[in-house]
Amino acid sequence: MKILLVDGTVLGRKTGAILQEIEGYIQELAPSFELEIMYFSEYEHQIVDGTPLNDDMKKLVQKFEEADAYIMATPIFQGSIPGVLKNAFDMLHPKTMRYKPVSIVANGGTYQHHLVVENQLKPILDYFRALVTPNYVYTHATHFDAENTIIDDGVHDRLRELARVFVQYCEMSSTLSKEAIDQN
Repeated sequence: MKILLVDGTVLGRKTGAILQEIEGYIQELAPSFELEIMYFSEYEHQIVDGTPLNDDMKKLVQKFEEADAYIMATPIFQGSIPGVLKNAFDMLHPKTMRYKPVSIVANGGTYQHHLVVENQLKPILDYFRALVTPNYVYTHATHFDAENTIIDDGVHDRLRELARVFVQYCEMSSTLSKEAIDQN
C-alpha cells in the first residue's frame, strides 16, 4: 500500500518534523507499507488558472493519484490552511482521493487554530469522499524545541494513536473494489 505523507506548506519545518515521527510509527505497525513524504517546498508551484500544468505540478498530481492513503500535514496561517495546499486540492480530480484513508496533523501558533481542521480541511476532504480518520493531532509551537523536535510526550502518544487508527483504516479500505470506487 502506497502512503503519501503530505507536508502542505512551503514555509517552516514543524509539519515535516511531525510527518517524520508519524512515518516511524506507521513503519512499526505496517512495515510492508510504502511511505513517501512529499514536501511542497521541493516543488515549483503554479496557480490553477486554466493553463497547462508545469512539470512539478504534474508530478504532484500524479503522486496524489497513485497513493492509496494520505497523511495530510498543514500549518495554520491566519486562521486558514496555506494557499499552496488549497491550490493542490484544486488540481485534483474529484475522484482522486475517493474512499482512500486520510489522517490529519496540523500545527499553529494558537490553540484555537485547531478549529481550522474541523471547519476547513475536513469539509474539503469530505468533498473528495476521503475516509477521514476520526482523530487528528494538533500541535502548538510549544510542543517543539529549537530544532523542531517534538518534546511533548502527549503529542507523541496522540501521533502513535493516529498511526494505529490510520493503519486500521488502510486495512479496511483494501476491501473496497476499484470498480465500486469508479462507479460512485
